[in-house]
Order: sequence, then C-alpha cells, then structure tokens
Amino acid sequence: MAKKIEVDPITRLEGHGKIEIFLDDKGNVEKAYFVVPELRGFEIFSLGKPAELMPQITPRICGVCPTAHHMASAKACDDLFKVEVPSAAKKLREMFYNMFMVEDHTLHFYILGGPDFIVGPDAPKAERNVLGVINKVGLEIGKKVIGIRREIRELMTYLGGKIIHPVWALPGGVSKGLTKDDQKKFIEIAEKSVDFALFTLKALKDIVLANKKYVEVITSDTYTHKTYYMGLVDDNNKVNFYDGWIRVVDPEGKEFAKFKVQDYQKYLAERSEPWTYIKFLYLKNVGWKGFVDGKDSGIYAVAPLARLNASDGMATPRAQEAYEELYSTLGGKPVHHTLAMHWARVIEIIYAAERFLELAKDEEIASDKIRNVPTETPEEGFGVVEAPRGTLYHHYQTDEKGLITKANLLVATQNNSARIAMSVEKAAKGLIKEGKVDDGILNMIEMAFRAYDPCHACGTHSVPGRIPIKVTIYDHKKEVVKELKNI
Repeated sequence: MAKKIEVDPITRLEGHGKIEIFLDDKGNVEKAYFVVPELRGFEIFSLGKPAELMPQITPRICGVCPTAHHMASAKACDDLFKVEVPSAAKKLREMFYNMFMVEDHTLHFYILGGPDFIVGPDAPKAERNVLGVINKVGLEIGKKVIGIRREIRELMTYLGGKIIHPVWALPGGVSKGLTKDDQKKFIEIAEKSVDFALFTLKALKDIVLANKKYVEVITSDTYTHKTYYMGLVDDNNKVNFYDGWIRVVDPEGKEFAKFKVQDYQKYLAERSEPWTYIKFLYLKNVGWKGFVDGKDSGIYAVAPLARLNASDGMATPRAQEAYEELYSTLGGKPVHHTLAMHWARVIEIIYAAERFLELAKDEEIASDKIRNVPTETPEEGFGVVEAPRGTLYHHYQTDEKGLITKANLLVATQNNSARIAMSVEKAAKGLIKEGKVDDGILNMIEMAFRAYDPCHACGTHSVPGRIPIKVTIYDHKKEVVKELKNI
C-alpha cells in the first residue's frame, strides 16, 4: 500500500503548488501538506527603487490580480508622500477597482472554481475546465461570460493604460480622468454588469443550490472550520473593497478588533514553516497555537466569505438581499463552511457591479481635478485594499530621497494560508479511508484550497533571514549525482 500520495501540480489556481498526503499503516491519512515551492522576491528587489515607481513595479507580481497591487501601492504612496487625493480621483479609483472585482470574481466563479460544481466534482478531469462549463451551460452563456469580461477589461485598458499592469494610479491621484462622453459608455457597461451579476446568482441557485448533493458537500464537516474573519468595512460596517476600517470578528461573530492600516503591526504577526515558501499570518493578540481552529487559535480567514462574516451587510440593495438570503439559508452568522466562499463571491459580484454603476453615474467623476502633486518629504506609508482573494497590505519605508529602504507586502493568500493548509488536511482525512483514493477524491481535496482562489505567485516570500535553497543535480539516466544545500 502506498504511504504517500502526491498531487503535483495542483490545478486551477494562480501560481504553483502541490499536495503531499501521508498514509498510516491502515491507509488512513496521517498528515497532509499544502506545499508552495515557488518564491517571489519583490520585497527585496524593490529596495533602492523610487517609491513612486512601486505602483508600476508591484503589479508584476501577478497577471491575474495586478489591479489589487497597483491600487494598494498607490494608496501606500499617498500615505507615504502625505498627499490628499481629490474626491473625483478617489471615486475614479474606486470605480476602476469595482470593475476589476466584477471581472476577476467572474473568472474564478466560471473558470477556476465553477467546473467543480457546474460540471461536477467527480466528473472526468478532461471535462473539469472552462470547456466543460460551456458544454454544460451552453455556448450562449459562455459567450455572455467572455463578453462581459472583455467589455469591462476594454474600459479598464482605456483608463489604466494596460489591463495586466496598469500605469494609471499615481501618488496623489490618477493620470487620466473621464469626459462626459466617456461617462455614458461606463454607465452602459455598468448596467450590463449588474444584469450579468444577477444572472450569475440565478445560475448559482439553479445549478448548485438546487442540487441537494452539492449542498450536502458544501455544508459538510469536511469543509468546515471555525476561525476568526477579517475584512474591510466602511463607517457603517458595510463591505467596502477600496477603503475603510479593517474589522476582525471571532468565530462567534463578535467584533474582536477594528483598526486602520497604519496600526496593522499591532494586530498581525507572521511566521514560516520549513515545508513551504508561503508565509503564515495570525492574530498577534491571540497567538500561534498551530494549525487548529477555534477561539483560542490566532488563525483567521480573509476573502469573500470572511468579508461578509466580518461585516454587518452590503452597501448596495441587491447585494444586501443576496447577503441576507445566504445567512438565512445557512443558519445565521458567521458561516464557517469553506465552500460557501463561492456563494459569497457571487454576492460580491453583485455589490461590485452595483457600486460600479453608482460611481459611473456620479456627476463629480467627470471632474478634471484628478491629482494633487506631492510636496512632502516621504518617510513611511501604508496602503490597504480588498483584493479578490482577501485583505492586501502594502507598507513602505524610504530615505529622504524617496528611495525604498523597506517594503513589506502582506498578501491576501498569506492571510488565508494557515486556514488553507488546515482545509486541505481536513479534506484529505475526511475523504481518504483505508487507502481508497481515486481522481475524483483527489479533486475534492483540491476543492478545499480552490474555494479561497489562492494566488501563490503573490503570496510567497520569506520572513527576514536566510532563504533555504536546495539544488539537485541529475545525470542523463535521471540518477542523482549531487545535492547542494545552503542550510
């Protein structure tokens, strides 16, 4: 009987990873590891760079969520240079950001996470992909998904200069505004986005929630963890992706902390483990108790479900209706079922589309007052946004010339990394019994991480210290000749 099962590479995520599962003598899971083998060194090679270049440098971390890094970096530069962003520019930034959330969440729901439910978790792997989704829902719906993303991305390219690596947000504002004629086009696409978001909610209900088997999987103990939750909220504790307070609630849903980004170091701590390059964040005032959940463990979650759990509701009407329906259906707040993340993600698509429309209609958004040029000497700056995958922090320190002397990026997936590791192990232990495992079971174990929509290209770096490196040299017969280590 095999003592080790390896899923390498894992699929339908941003970045690279593998799952290593170790079995005991009875064929049951003794331990499972979620391993991220890549390393991105953005905090190191940012050193010495002019701070105002960071909004162009950091989006290169990831081609899927560059807008999140672009905006968090711009906000950190606003703070660093002590410059107030004009009201019109704030609205433009927030509109741009909500456009991004619509198209990015749509990507995950239909293309990355969707195949597990739309096609089926145990469907043949050749069908568990976007083509399988289109085959199941029909070509016209497939065209609708692709079409709305294309139209939004074209508008983002028009404003941002580039869709993958925007060059738009600057310290103190933005480089390009909207004309009245532009505004009409943005309103038109925003209205389409709201219709599409509501269509997506209906698809979720018809395909997933109407299937009793799927609902049983979603609410099963195998995919449940009781942890703390974190998310950005406005002054009324409603979800906001662009700005606000960072709010944390405990596993019972009670407020544990509420703070501004400048105070994040009072609340968050980070650690590393020898088997992965991902960093693990936890609540400093609770402490690290290992990979366990509960009120005594400092592990917390971010991303769509966590944002809803950490808030008192949504700031737009149709999203609020969907929010209330989720909690009434699943037994009240907070919801601890990891796979309910997909449902929460659809609710956020509705909110982002509604907020996009609200801002597109705002008269001030066509103002030409879109930037205040910085004049202060930089020293230290903080920025935060809600990336699709969760709360994203950028923290910079500079010398008097504005050159970066320290950069710390607390990326969404790092906030989730401990809970992801727990989710993968719990799923493996719940699904593999007496050595019986097949491709469908392994995919259901992958579903445990896929719900978080992790981005390991963004999330990997080392805590200060030496980076462990191992080099294995093989000969032409694929036999090991030599191993080199720096530890």
